[in-house]
Amino acid sequence: MTTMVLSAPECHRQSGPDTVAELYAQHRLPLTRLAVLMLGDMASAEDAVQEVFVKLWSRPELLDKIASPSAYLRTAVVNRARSVQRRRKTEREYRPMFVPDVEPAEATAMLPLEHREVVEAVRALPGRQREVMVLRYWADLSEADIARTLGITRGTVKSAASRGMQTLTKQLRN
Repeated sequence: MTTMVLSAPECHRQSGPDTVAELYAQHRLPLTRLAVLMLGDMASAEDAVQEVFVKLWSRPELLDKIASPSAYLRTAVVNRARSVQRRRKTEREYRPMFVPDVEPAEATAMLPLEHREVVEAVRALPGRQREVMVLRYWADLSEADIARTLGITRGTVKSAASRGMQTLTKQLRN
């Protein structure tokens, strides 16, 4: 009886300048951190990032068409996070009144109090402002990169960042 070694098809191993495995190794952690800030919990963030990489793994020819794989991945994770947020919103709207909305204590328990307050204030921002604030101040993206990632104009980025900062400042001073 011979042992057969199964391997991924050649197209899954190398496509374009980087392999999917190399992109995963390089970008998984920063993308997961980005998704955590957008979604609020590690499990959902890991799922979102994994789904993006699974899509890329199943369609490696996409790498040949992408000018900047890191920008593509970042945009894909932001879009996936938006989908999760839309689904959560729908679930909240149709949730029975008697079900308590409780966040696991371990989600923020390890953060110092002042960091928990900032995380809660960022979570309370409207979606667009939250996305811009996370991409600007956590991911340290330029206005142009944020605009490309979110598919909006630079002016919208500037106004969302300004309004978000005003709201956060007001909330955190109280």
